[in-house]
Amino acid sequence: MKMFCAGQWQDTKQSINVTNPFDQSVIDTVPQGSGEDIQNAVSVLERGAQIMKSMTAYDRSVILQKAAELMLERQDDLARTISLEVGKILGEGQVEASRSAEVIRLSAEEARRMIGEMIPLEGNAGGKNKLGFTLRVPCGIVAAITPFNFPLNLVCHKVGPAIAAGNAILIKPASDTPLSALKLTEILLEAGLPPEAIACVTGPGGEIGRAICTDTRIRKISFTGSYEVGTKICEMAGMKRVTMELGSNSPVVIMDDADLEKAATAITMAGYANAGQVCISAQRILTSSKVKTDFVDLLKSKVDVLQTGNQLEESTKIGPMVREADASRVEQWVNEAVSQGARLITGGQREGAIYAPTILDDTTPEMQVVKDEIFGPAVALSYFDDIDEAVRLANDTTYGLSAGIFTQDIDRAMKFARQVESGNIHINWSSQWRADAMPYGGLKHSGTGKEGPKYAIHEMSEEKMVVMHLAD
Repeated sequence: MKMFCAGQWQDTKQSINVTNPFDQSVIDTVPQGSGEDIQNAVSVLERGAQIMKSMTAYDRSVILQKAAELMLERQDDLARTISLEVGKILGEGQVEASRSAEVIRLSAEEARRMIGEMIPLEGNAGGKNKLGFTLRVPCGIVAAITPFNFPLNLVCHKVGPAIAAGNAILIKPASDTPLSALKLTEILLEAGLPPEAIACVTGPGGEIGRAICTDTRIRKISFTGSYEVGTKICEMAGMKRVTMELGSNSPVVIMDDADLEKAATAITMAGYANAGQVCISAQRILTSSKVKTDFVDLLKSKVDVLQTGNQLEESTKIGPMVREADASRVEQWVNEAVSQGARLITGGQREGAIYAPTILDDTTPEMQVVKDEIFGPAVALSYFDDIDEAVRLANDTTYGLSAGIFTQDIDRAMKFARQVESGNIHINWSSQWRADAMPYGGLKHSGTGKEGPKYAIHEMSEEKMVVMHLAD
């Protein structure tokens, strides 16, 4: 596929192969863009930003609604593209394609609700005959730097609200998985988005990322990825507005009164979906010592039946990781934990980019599989004696994106909700659940700002205060 830059589809002299992680076959090629391409794209996006700013909210909404309809018509193709370039099973690709269309539809609705508020100035000293209200206006050009693990849905969470708010949008998709973003660009153009108002530039993150961060014409950056890269972006971005959706090592607490069947089922889903390559994957499974044996046996029985293999085959439940190097890293971390005293309950084998679903028992906070984001199909079990210890262990991390607890005790549940330092809290479910309409974002090193169309539109627009000084 070509990239869309400076209002047209373009090739470059050098290209990048997009490969299927399962067998390394080449799916397609994309151009290897550069910092110069970003400059050229932004020059056109400046005009696009003016076009979008003058467009009515109704017209922006109509474009997004049409795009959502086209996405649903092409759901099978989008799902297959997602599965091929990421490695997630086809069923997960279908869910992502459907959710992506929903995000664009929600953005279409929210475009019509971008409102300010009345400010009661007469309630202030000296406020007589003063009428105050706020207006929300577009930022101008929004840059979306997106990850590989949800190559369509997480792009839509940035692109949809940016357009709804009246901005031009520059997409920098992950180099491993650019095809879904390019197909979304095609759909948006077909739906009527002005070609000056969108660009999708493919290529190496370092050079292109620097060009995005240092170009003063770009007002807003929305990034999803690692804490390390997010920190570098913030350092380079200067006075740009930023939204950072960063990593996690999500805790899930299993209390002694938990429904163990429900908990084991939820963690089997949350720990291994997309081969564990989800920011809110269940990673640290903190379990009451009173139910240790029963829970471990139940979880193992569910994990052992997860079949790995070709992501396009119906029998496969876990496909390959996006790169063999990532599977090798998970293997290294697991082996290191075992050498430090952890007990391997199941899994622990690697074949190329496929890593077997793994359970580690008796892990400690010093182990890398606990303190860092493993981002792979492995969970780490440890134990506590009471709710206070569970909360302390849950908070013993620099991250704070999502956390879950299983308990029938409302007092324990509310203590967990109030005291655990996480942007998303789930009661009687695992850490991995997200409705696309909800405010989604992390605390601590897990980021700043919120996603979800309503909340992202607020992040991607500016607030102006208007004061009318009326005659007596």
